[in-house]
Amino acid sequence: MKNRYIILSILLFSVACRKFEPYPVFSKLALKKAFVDLGTHKLATFSVIRNSNYLVVFESGLGDDHTIWNSSNIALKAADTIDVVTYDRANRGQSGNGPVPRDVARLQSELGSVIDSFANGRKVVLIGHSLGGFMIRAWAVNNPTKVAGMLFIDPSHEKAGLDSAQNQQAEDYMYGKWSSYGTNFGAALESREWVEDNMYMATLGNLPDVPVIVLTAMKVDPPNKVEILKPWYDAHESLGTGVTDFTHVSIPNSGHMVMIDQPQILLNYIHVLLAKLH
Repeated sequence: MKNRYIILSILLFSVACRKFEPYPVFSKLALKKAFVDLGTHKLATFSVIRNSNYLVVFESGLGDDHTIWNSSNIALKAADTIDVVTYDRANRGQSGNGPVPRDVARLQSELGSVIDSFANGRKVVLIGHSLGGFMIRAWAVNNPTKVAGMLFIDPSHEKAGLDSAQNQQAEDYMYGKWSSYGTNFGAALESREWVEDNMYMATLGNLPDVPVIVLTAMKVDPPNKVEILKPWYDAHESLGTGVTDFTHVSIPNSGHMVMIDQPQILLNYIHVLLAKLH
């Protein structure tokens, strides 16, 4: 059990140890910057809109803003075939500071405001990494008729094997790491809601019955200890409950940051998901 907690903790906190900095964009296409005004604060959005049949919306993990999708030009390569929007959640990147608590219930609502500003009645394809998996999942369950497809990238999950005491330890650890950037930094405020967010997610029903792809990172140290990640893999497998078209992919050579470790695999599965919509 101790080893399991250590590995799951690494998955939860892996981005907390890297230097926080934006990723550059190298592409002929350009993401257009705009702001979505929520009244209390503004969210910075970055999009390519050409009125395709669907809209792809990217949701980043705990420690990142929209620039994580600039890594290997992931958002722009997806935009070759479909409209895309990325954005900075409140209290990070180029967005304003939002009201507290910065919990999933609020964050999925703010995600909905971004979607409403760009979808123009179209169904959306949701792509979420890590904690972003909580946000896209919550919004999809609350708005099932508006979702065309979903892709989860090593998402957080309340069934990932931590008990209530371990979740509190996880919250304290994450908050300690991210508050070094300032107690008002987005990742610090969001990590402070980890225990409550896990309880909230446990109240949600199944995903809408749309095409769903889940990518589970299985690279561990030391090697040959993949069995330690079984609760993580099984939690991701449970996302397929009630979903007719469900694909769960194990990625043995990637850590939690799949978009950095093996971006081409992520891009391939983005296109696989989009192909299912035609």
